[in-house]
Amino acid sequence: MCGRYALFRWTPAFAALPGFPTDQQAQWNISPADAVLMLRAGQGADGGREVARARWGLTPPWLTDMSRTPAHARAETLAEQPMFRQAFRERRCLLPANGFYEWRGSVRKRPFWLTPAEGSTLFFAAIWEAYPVEGHTYHSVAVVTQAAMGQRRPLILDEQGQAQWLDPESSPVTLQSLLAAPQMQLRERPLANLVNDPKLNAPECLTPL
Repeated sequence: MCGRYALFRWTPAFAALPGFPTDQQAQWNISPADAVLMLRAGQGADGGREVARARWGLTPPWLTDMSRTPAHARAETLAEQPMFRQAFRERRCLLPANGFYEWRGSVRKRPFWLTPAEGSTLFFAAIWEAYPVEGHTYHSVAVVTQAAMGQRRPLILDEQGQAQWLDPESSPVTLQSLLAAPQMQLRERPLANLVNDPKLNAPECLTPL
């Protein structure tokens, strides 16, 4: 399961989008419940795209138990699950990343770093919700995952897929084709165990084995 990922580099064009936080810092070890960046279709009349901060862990307005906020949503059942289906229809977004971590092994699990290319920016398919707390409205997200290599990996979309995912007019057939798309080819690199510490947020997370 993709329980951690990183966003430590982004393009000037991405940083110039409306809503990009001026105080955004590099994140080397993002975990569920952390604040993340999401890219979504613009909410104004002019359309376009915008960036917003969100909590990683989907929180519909009706949910009262904050310990039960799912960080992931399975692509195979996304359209039918009551927790996810309305967000899938109406509130799709993308999470930018430079790569993600995966742990493997039957006895002692070893962390791996996965990315299409070192230094690249990729986008995970995700869904979002808004929830009110004491007069403020916050955002939350869940990453869409697919089965891969005996685990669950984020659904990574190419440029065309990103546009279709964010388009509010995309048909159910188009969206289902994205959910069933083949996994993108990824490079992988075994890492030292430093990233095992979820409190470590530094380049040392990518220390090779």
